[in-house]
Formats: sequence, C-alpha cells, structure tokens
Amino acid sequence: MAPKEMEIVKNLDVKRYMGRWYEIASFPSLFQPKNGVNTRATYTLNEDGTVQVLNETWTDGKRGYIQGTAYKADPKSDEAKLKVKFYVPPFLPLFPIVGDYWVLFIDEDYQYALIGQPSRKYLWVLCRQTHLDEEIYNQLVKRAADEGYDVKKLHKTPQADPPPEAENTPQDTKGIWWIKSLLGK
Repeated sequence: MAPKEMEIVKNLDVKRYMGRWYEIASFPSLFQPKNGVNTRATYTLNEDGTVQVLNETWTDGKRGYIQGTAYKADPKSDEAKLKVKFYVPPFLPLFPIVGDYWVLFIDEDYQYALIGQPSRKYLWVLCRQTHLDEEIYNQLVKRAADEGYDVKKLHKTPQADPPPEAENTPQDTKGIWWIKSLLGK
C-alpha cells in the first residue's frame, strides 16, 4: 500500500521563518557527522526571494559548516515545499546536491517546526531554542508517525545551553567533517 500524501504547511511566512533554528532531533544522515552536537541552521532571505542556508555542527570541539541556497520547488504553489542546494565537497564546490525540504508543521508563533521530504528518509525537529518541551516534542513525533515516518530512527541532538558561538571555536574549514560523515564517522 502506498503511503498517504503528506500534509504540507500552506502559505508559510518566509520572513518569519528566517533566523536560527536548533536541531532537536533528526534521522541520521550521510551528510552529518554521527557525533555532531549543537547542530543548527540559520536562514537568511536574499533579495531575489531565495534563502541563504548555513548549517553548522560541532564535532570534537570544532565547528563544521556548509552553506547552500533554498528556493520554492514550485513558485506558483502555496505549499511550503522547498528545494535546498549545496555544493560538495564544501572545500571545492564542484557538484550540486539538491534535496527536498518540506515544512510539515510549524506552530503559529514560528517557534518549532517539523521538516521532512517525500521519500520519508529524512526528518528534522527544529526549535528556536536549544531545548523543546517534551510534550511538544512528543506531539511532533506523533505527527511524523501519522505522516508515515519511522520515528524509531529519530535521534535527539545534544545541545549546549548556552549554544557555542562560531567566532569562539576552532573551525574545520577544510570540510573534513563532510568526508568523515560520508565514511560513517
């Protein structure tokens, strides 16, 4: 039996969505280190309507990051279905990698969100704060399960309080974290 069609947020207020989001939990991904902590995304609206994406994570005390661009998959649609494009490897941007970024749920105050994509291989629980109330987290997990996600694969992301500042930590500027993540480390 084919999975049901996912419910997608309609009429996302992109300006309100901009800013920093902390990863509360996610499915493991080839594109993130397994032992990454303090993972977060910062979104900035560009003049042309696209969104600058900065994904950061800390591994062994070093900041790793990758930058990309997000844009509406269908500019005529009112659904929050975006495409996100990164170039890899980040230290020598040769190959574009494009993925789906679907906003499955966002609260009315734009403080927490559930992000997925059509294959249901990737899932993220995001919050404006480094920690999310357990009851709200459980509601988001239930929503994801109702959308056909195997929520047993969700892993909570350790977050420091207060979060680290990029300026105060050594950076993995060569993109080694990206290679390590592809090797499963």
